[in-house]
Amino acid sequence: MNRGHDGLKIFQKEEDKEFFLRLLGETSRSLKTRILVYCLMVNHYHLVLENTSSRMSDFFKQLNGQFGSYYRKKNKGRGYVFQDRYKSMLIQDDSYLLMVIGYVLNNPVRAALVDDFLEYKWSSAHLYYKKASSKIVDNNFVEDLFGSNNNLINIIRTLDIQKLPTIQTRVGKIIGGEEFTIKAIENFNRRSSKKESLESKRIDDYCFDPIEKVFHEFENIHGIDAYDIDTKSYSGKRQRGELLVYLKEKAGLKYSEIKKIPIFSDVKLFSLGKLYKNAKERIGGKNK
Repeated sequence: MNRGHDGLKIFQKEEDKEFFLRLLGETSRSLKTRILVYCLMVNHYHLVLENTSSRMSDFFKQLNGQFGSYYRKKNKGRGYVFQDRYKSMLIQDDSYLLMVIGYVLNNPVRAALVDDFLEYKWSSAHLYYKKASSKIVDNNFVEDLFGSNNNLINIIRTLDIQKLPTIQTRVGKIIGGEEFTIKAIENFNRRSSKKESLESKRIDDYCFDPIEKVFHEFENIHGIDAYDIDTKSYSGKRQRGELLVYLKEKAGLKYSEIKKIPIFSDVKLFSLGKLYKNAKERIGGKNK
């Protein structure tokens, strides 16, 4: 799940939701992450996914970063779009997965937006048991899980939970029983002890700042909107170079990801390395 910063309405119009769904499909395909369920609300979204590529951090970094760039450019905004790092939960087995899917698809009902989950346009509820495969979700997996359309409808309509049964652990939240939780932590510790400590294991997920936080910091320092930088001027080129350093070092973005941000779209991919090096040396010189 990810929520707009301070309750920000990140999906204000239908075109915002449509853009996000296109981006969701593209990102899931490029990073080979299987999407099972989605539900877009006004100020947050829910996904049920399988981390098939073991690149979940990259997946959300790309998804949230590109949508944040789109939102800020469209609304002439500055600062954060998403509240923080995404919140993830590990699901024990199919029985708990059924519960989670039902909970997510029932979000609009609990929010009193619709009377029935099938009436809501911005969830994946209407994509299952259709002749054509979806370009976003793995509808075949969900269909096999429920068995039939009637089962899916009956299970979700009769599901009456206001909060998922989660267990908080030092490696994140788990939806499941205590025995599964203990085994999950043991497996995590076993993998960590073979390769790296718990602290270093979490570096990729936790040490980098959200892209929007990096933009916010940069804009506060310079007193400008990053998308208003005049890259044709000498000073504008220097500012863009400094932003590149921020995005690479503070947000942990790769050059291929930075290239997708509009202000860098006219820079050749192979030129970003030189631009970064020059800006880094210049910033280092200023700090001496």
